[in-house]
Amino acid sequence: MDKTLNESKKMIQNKDNKKVIRHEDFVAGISKGMAILDSFGTDRHRLNISMVAERTGMTRAAARRHLLTLEYLGYLETDGHYFYLTPKILKFSGSYLGGAQLPKISQPLLNLLTNQTSLIFSVMVLDSYEAITIARSAAHQQTDRVNPYGLHLGNRLPAHATSAGKILLAYLTQNEQHEWLEKYPLQRLTKYTITDNHDFLALLDKIKEQDWCYSSEEHELGVHALAVPIYDQKSKVVAALNIVSPTMRTTKEYLVQHILPLLQETARELRNIL
Repeated sequence: MDKTLNESKKMIQNKDNKKVIRHEDFVAGISKGMAILDSFGTDRHRLNISMVAERTGMTRAAARRHLLTLEYLGYLETDGHYFYLTPKILKFSGSYLGGAQLPKISQPLLNLLTNQTSLIFSVMVLDSYEAITIARSAAHQQTDRVNPYGLHLGNRLPAHATSAGKILLAYLTQNEQHEWLEKYPLQRLTKYTITDNHDFLALLDKIKEQDWCYSSEEHELGVHALAVPIYDQKSKVVAALNIVSPTMRTTKEYLVQHILPLLQETARELRNIL
C-alpha cells in the first residue's frame, strides 16, 4: 500500500485533458514557456513583463527571463517595453493544419456548402473553455458583413456562448460538465448569454437529445449560429460543424428548416470518412 501511495504521489495530472505524467518526466521550463505564449490572444496582442507575470503566476524576474528567451528564439518581438508574437508562431498551426485529418477532409465539403448557400461554415473543436476553428469554408460573395465571429482559422470562442461550443459540451459526461463549470464560470457576454449553471446544464441535455444546437446573440449581438456534432466511426463526438450568419440576413426558421439538413448530411459524410 505504501509503495503504491508513494508511486501515485510522483504522478501529476493535467486538469484540462486529464493526461498523466510522472513528476520526474515533467519539464517545468517548457510548461512556463508555453504558459507565456498562451497568455497572448486576440484581445491581448501586446504584454509587458508585469502583465505576463500576473497572467501566468510567475515572478517578474522569471517572466522576464522566459520572455527574453522566447524573443531570442524568434517567437516574440519587443519594442523595449511590450512583447508581441511573431509570425514564427504560425509554424505550429501550419504543421497541425497540414497534417491533421479532419481539416483536410472537411475543407471540400465546407466549400460545397458555401457554394450551395453563400453562407460560411466551420469545423470547431473544444480546447479548455473555448471552441477553436480548425477549418472553414472560403468566403463566397459575402458583402453584408466583413468578419462575423468564428470565421478565421484558429479563432477561439467561449464555448458556453456559441453553438459549436455547446454541442461539444453537451457530449461530455455529466461529471465532466460539472467540472468544466467549476473551472470556467459562465460569463455574461451579451444580455442573451446564459449564466445560470442549472439552466445551462438543462440546455445541454436538450441539445444532446435533439442532436443540434441553435444559438442567437449569446456571444455577439446581431449574429446567430447553428451547429451539429461530427461523430467518428466509433460514435464519439470529435468536433462540431456550424454555420454563422448575421441575424439580418437569415432567420432561425430558415437555418433550422433549410440549413440544418445540409449540416446533418455533411456530418454523416464526414463520419463515413473518419
